[in-house]
This record gives sequence, C-alpha cells and structure tokens, in this order.
Amino acid sequence: MMEYLFGGADAAPAICEIDGPTLSYGDLNGLSAAVRARLAALGLGHGDRLALVMPNGVEMAVAFVAFSSATAIAPLNPAYTSEEFRFYMEDAGVRALVVGAMGNAAAEAAAERLGLPILRFAMASEDGKLDARINATPVGPARQPRLAGSLDLALLLHTSGTTSRPKLVPLSHAKLQASAQNIVQTLRLAAGDRCLNIMPLFHIHGLVGVLASSLHAGATVVCTPGFNALSMFRWLEQGSATWYSAVPTMHQAIAARGQRAPSATRALGLRFVRSSSSPLAPSVLRQLEDVFGCPVIEAYGMTEAAHQIASNPLPPGERRAGSVGRPVGMEVAIMDETGELLSPGQIGEVVLRGANLLDAYEHNPEATEQAFAHGWFHTGDQGAVDAEGYLTLTGRLKEIINRGGEKISPREVDEALLDHPAVAEALTFALPHDLLGETVAALVVLQTGAMVTEREIVAFVARRLAAFKVPGRIMFLDELPKGPTGKLQRIGLADRLGLR
Repeated sequence: MMEYLFGGADAAPAICEIDGPTLSYGDLNGLSAAVRARLAALGLGHGDRLALVMPNGVEMAVAFVAFSSATAIAPLNPAYTSEEFRFYMEDAGVRALVVGAMGNAAAEAAAERLGLPILRFAMASEDGKLDARINATPVGPARQPRLAGSLDLALLLHTSGTTSRPKLVPLSHAKLQASAQNIVQTLRLAAGDRCLNIMPLFHIHGLVGVLASSLHAGATVVCTPGFNALSMFRWLEQGSATWYSAVPTMHQAIAARGQRAPSATRALGLRFVRSSSSPLAPSVLRQLEDVFGCPVIEAYGMTEAAHQIASNPLPPGERRAGSVGRPVGMEVAIMDETGELLSPGQIGEVVLRGANLLDAYEHNPEATEQAFAHGWFHTGDQGAVDAEGYLTLTGRLKEIINRGGEKISPREVDEALLDHPAVAEALTFALPHDLLGETVAALVVLQTGAMVTEREIVAFVARRLAAFKVPGRIMFLDELPKGPTGKLQRIGLADRLGLR
C-alpha cells in the first residue's frame, strides 16, 4: 500500500463509522488492489485523473484511499452546481467522474456535458470478504494495474478563489506523506488513537489533517456524515474518540453546547482537541478547554503546504493562546514587501519552505512566479514570529482594513467582540467609505437568549481598542456567512450584503 498512508510495519490503520463495521488494514489493502485491477480493466490508471464526488462517510474515505493508489484524485464538494462541477472537472483535466451508489445529479450532468465517463463505486461483501465494484464501460484498452509511487501525483485541489480564479494545487504522494508525518509527530498519534472526522473530505484539512495522518500512524478514523453540533457529543462517545479536528466556527458551536453539560463532556476523556484552517479566538480556546478538560492544540495550514505548517505542542510543551505555534517540518519566516526577511517580533508576510510544499500551481506560471518570489513561498498571510519561534497570525493581507491609512487587523476586532459575554460569534470586515476608503464593520451572532444593543457593544469594544479600530457599524445575524468548509468569508462581504 502507499507508504504515506501506512507508515510502519506494525501499523494497523482502520476506518469505521459510528456503530458500524470497521475496515481493517487488510480490508483497505484488498479494496485498493481491487480498485486498481478494475480501473486497469477499464483502461484507466497511472497518469489519469479522476474527479471524486461523494458525501462524507466511510465510502468517501475508502474511495480516496483506493482510487489514489492508482490515479490522481480531484475530490469535489458534492454541493456544487452543475456549472461549478463543469469548471473544476475541466480545469483539473479529469478523465472520468467517480460517484457513489447514490450518485450526484449535478456532477453527472456536468460529466455528460464534458463527455466524461461515470464510474459508480460501491463496496460489496462476498463470502464474508469486502470487494470493490465499479460499474462503468471501458474507456480504452486494458492495462496492467500499477501501484502509485511516492513521486506520482496523488491529489488535485483548488484554492478558494475568493478574489480571483481558483488556482489548481497538485500534490504528490511524497508531499502528503511529509505533511502526514509532521502531524503524527506533532500530535504523537499512535495506534490507540481514534479521530472523529467531522471535516469535509473534499478539503485538505479532512484528507490530510485527519485521514492521512491517522492512517499513517496506524490509528483509526471514525467517519461521520459531516458536522452536526447537535450530534457531536453523542458521536464522540459512541466512536470512543480520543481527538477531533475542526475549524473555529465549528469549535464555537461545540463549545456553546458543551457549556450546558461540562461534566458529561469532560467524561468523554479526549486526549486533545485540534483547531486549524483559520485562527481560533483565545476566548473560544479557553471555553473548549473548560468544556473537554483537555488541551486545545491550534495549528496553521493551507492547501499549498499539503495542510500543516506550524502547530502548538502538546503538554508539557508550551501552548500559547493567540499563536499557531512553531513550524513543524517546515521553514517559516516573515518578509517585507521588498523581499527582506524581518527580525523576531516584526510584522510582515508569512513565507515558507519545506518538503510538503507544492512545486508549482498547475497551468498558471504567473501565479507560481508571484508565489515563489525571493526564493520563498508567499502565503498571503500577515503575522510575526517571536524569539522562541512561535508564529502569530494577524490576518490575511487582502483582508486588512485600510481606514484612511490606518491598517486594522479584522481578527483583532473579532477577539474584542468575542470578549463580550453576549456575543457568540463575530466577523469583522471592510466597509467601503467615501472619505476614508474603508471603515470597520462587523457581523455579530448573539448567545441564545442574550439581549444587547449595537451601542452597548461599540462602547464595550471602545474600552479595549483604539478609536480607529472600533466598528462604525454592527449588524446582528442568526448565522455568519461561511464557505463550504466552514471558513468565515470576509473578502467582498460588503458587496455580498449590499452594504455601501
């Protein structure tokens, strides 16, 4: 099997679902071999690319493991429209679409428009043994099955594309292995660990931060249909989970529910909780640690780095609230606009080097040249590294609010808002202004049953921040706008809300 997935001779990785059967190392190996053989018989294999569209769960996790052992995989969000599917399939140059037994009408319509064959994948049990079925007609002459090597392309993912055309990130098995190993080292993952996966498996966080890292450690992944705050604690108990990983918006909802029964949540006995993909407010970190009675490990990652870049350590290492920790297996530095590396404590752009970093964006030389200027990969994130090597992010460069020349980090304002006891969630963004260019605005979700006015919140923030950072407008919503992976979306928010 692929080295990055199953790291050691004694590894016994497994995938299961809540109250469902467990797929062992042997099952996964057998299913992968069967998929390679059936693809080869259909004329597909090494050098080909397949789009994978399935809902979260065991079937999706197994499909990624099995199909990526033979071909490169482009997992796509099942909620896309047919036109979105068409763009992503065409841009990734896929040769076929893989769906589950339930199919996906929008994805299949896009595949038909592109003239792509549709492969229907299912796991079947015959004579007590699991087997893989692929229902499709041949697309070319039969081949010899071939197991993917470390330098072969494994995964194709698009960046979010909030301000421009999404960029296509190709990642080899070697890069996924490097990132998975870094996560295993950070979290000290072992065979006895069981991660409850609530992250989408069309995103690098779920695929590498949970699935690949757990399998590489010989541990177990407990699959769910996706995030559901109402079911979270029941799933953790039924799955005998030792940890989970999520984005801050999910953690906020989990902490809010967990505070209602802290004794029950502490009894779950989690070893740790992990947060990544965007900065976690210190107030939410404290709430989570109180709810679960275990350390919350905040990490920093991105698609172009095959997920993890830096992380806070487990105890007895020092965890620093507000910091995403130290680099793990990567070089991290801070650079100014001229390409000069900055000293500890100075704020600039976060730049990277490392084995798990992409080599280049696909068919986008201009974006590649810009990203790798001055010999480092430019993340687009702003931050600083202290003398001990801890990285603190202050925001995305494109999200920084420029109020008449004063630069404001939206995250700093978020944290001040979240300190108010009535505020459950907050999202600060730039509001266009005729005289100042931009001014500060915020969306707020209140705690259940809380009553507070805009004026009261503004006064609260004004006691914590300089006057130019205080929101000039606060709007109350029942839910903050989020992307498909749960990330908050600030860029272009004023336009999407019709605010000027």
